[in-house]
Amino acid sequence: MAETNTNPQTLWWAVARSEEVTNAKPINVDLGDQPVVLWRDADGVARALEDRCPHRRAPLSLGCVLGNGMIQCGYHGWTYEGETGHLKDIPNLKSTQKFPPLYRAKSYAVAESGGFVRISENPAATQPAVIAAALPLSGTEQVSLTHSEFLNALYDDPALVIAIRGVRFTPYLATELIEANGRLVMERNCQWAGPRWPAPFIPEFPASLLISTEPETGESKLIVRDADFKELLRVILAPVPGSRGVTQVRWRAKLASHRPGIMAKVMGTGAPFEILSAVDGAALRVLRPSVSVHAEALRQGIIDRRTASSQAA
Repeated sequence: MAETNTNPQTLWWAVARSEEVTNAKPINVDLGDQPVVLWRDADGVARALEDRCPHRRAPLSLGCVLGNGMIQCGYHGWTYEGETGHLKDIPNLKSTQKFPPLYRAKSYAVAESGGFVRISENPAATQPAVIAAALPLSGTEQVSLTHSEFLNALYDDPALVIAIRGVRFTPYLATELIEANGRLVMERNCQWAGPRWPAPFIPEFPASLLISTEPETGESKLIVRDADFKELLRVILAPVPGSRGVTQVRWRAKLASHRPGIMAKVMGTGAPFEILSAVDGAALRVLRPSVSVHAEALRQGIIDRRTASSQAA
């Protein structure tokens, strides 16, 4: 999937926000070049299958969710059970003996917590750690960058891919990109947006952006802090590689209830966080790799150690 992924079946990808997945209509997402259909069954459990009916390869996402929680292909009405993908019904053929195990859709393991629905290519994958309650603000955007390009832009110049209300990112780092507890961590100095007087440049940095990234999936925690290291905004960013070089980015965020200072309060006067739907190609072309220069080596080192540890276990 992502360019750094050495063992895709061990990974969990946040392919949807919880509110995007319902029992009213299946939805389509991508995991790399593989289309996936998501819906909720009769018990409200999120299910995920390959978005191709094994009969005539029609997208299952164009079908419907039945009252029993199964998904029915809209082409010829073949019906599949969500947990295993087994074929359960063909119109006018009611005997289950006519449905051998060969006729099944590829299924994915599903885990849901923290307001995200995550899937793994391994149906028997160990469930990931449960995440705390969902952050209340959320959104989804499709970005015309590959997975690695999106992460590199986030490291080198966040303003190309994200916007935080009232915050201006500077080129100056508070800390270089390092490995910490199996994650890639860095902190960028920030200034408040708006008029600056009397000089266009000031040496003080009243805010900072802390980025902590899971090296294989790229799922990142972003925290905006003030000069006293008080948290102002927390964001969970979940980029997932899609087809044709597009990255699907889902996010959840929460503003701190207490944000001292006028400019910190400005963050709450509108949408505090945004993924930019259009990337400035001219700015991206001339952007010099800075932080991202070290990212690949750090990322690969973590992956290699994880692989060696799993093989030794």
